Amino acid sequence: MQLTNRQEDLLIAVALIEFSVHYEPAAPDLAEYAWQLAADCLLEYDVEPCEAVDELEIK
Repeated sequence: MQLTNRQEDLLIAVALIEFSVHYEPAAPDLAEYAWQLAADCLLEYDVEPCEAVDELEIK
């Protein structure tokens, strides 16, 4: 299955959010940077973090 550029970007954003959440206690600065990168990506597509997985539309 070939992903669209939008799906690839959203998938990266989801991975960055997951990284941010799981590594915040160990590396808060890095976690904040990952969250900001994800937010910037999601802003480009007008998607909230809580909507990102649903927006992927991968079946």
